[in-house]
Amino acid sequence: MRQESPMSDTSISSELRVYLMVEDLQEQFAAYLGTPTRARGYPPFAGDHALIIEVAPALAIERVIDLALREVPGVEPGILFVERQFGVLELHGKSLDEVKRAGEAVLAGTGSSAGDQLRPRVLYHDIIENVSDQHAVLINRNRKGSMLMPGQSLLVYEMTPALFAAVAANEAERAAPGLSMIDVQMIGAAGRLYLGGTTEEVTAARDRITAVLSSIEGREQ
Repeated sequence: MRQESPMSDTSISSELRVYLMVEDLQEQFAAYLGTPTRARGYPPFAGDHALIIEVAPALAIERVIDLALREVPGVEPGILFVERQFGVLELHGKSLDEVKRAGEAVLAGTGSSAGDQLRPRVLYHDIIENVSDQHAVLINRNRKGSMLMPGQSLLVYEMTPALFAAVAANEAERAAPGLSMIDVQMIGAAGRLYLGGTTEEVTAARDRITAVLSSIEGREQ
């Protein structure tokens, strides 16, 4: 049953920066979202559906989570992060319809539409083939996911806003399930991906990421 918020009006409007549905979470990316460094709440599982939202000012994210959970108490908040300028929320659930309803409640409660978000902008990408031993050691010291093996090819990809790294990582794994998810940096000034595998796998991942990011609608940065 929907619970009414006693104070649903805010005196200062918020800016919707990212409103991102990530459907059918893939195994590696779901596991990454469930690591203690990222999941402040409930960890998702492969096959769940996620909604990721970023707003400014940062504290407006507390209103966002209130709107979502009052409308659909059954969705699970995974990440609630208040950084210096922006607030980040990740919600997930097994029912795509419930996740969408939670998102619609957020949009209605904040007077926003999905098209108000920023369009992603690609900053850089590259494929480094046959990574050397020393390079792999340095990458692995800073990883939060799988290890990069010497001799593998490494895809690096950078975009803004940072949260678009989430859908990029999930779609990369969908395009090339055999790749290794080395690191996904989805909070901060820019989003960054480190993906390892064969040259064919990381090339397929790169092409899929580029196509998905190009298809997302929104306002220009």
